[in-house]
Amino acid sequence: MAQLTHAQYDALERAVTQGTRLAFQRRGRREYVVVPLALRLENGREVVDARHPVTGHDLKIYIDEIDGLEVLG
Repeated sequence: MAQLTHAQYDALERAVTQGTRLAFQRRGRREYVVVPLALRLENGREVVDARHPVTGHDLKIYIDEIDGLEVLG
């Protein structure tokens, strides 16, 4: 995905502030479900700091590597 839509950014920001789970696809192969913690810039790239809801592992998800995004209700 080259760029998130305005609606996807709004949904992502709401998920971060509300602690709502987020499902995303990366490189067309895998789907991940995470709890987003922060949205920030790192070296000029947008990144989502997230935590896996089952294992508790911290993940760093670069927006420019996401193929699809859905906020789970």
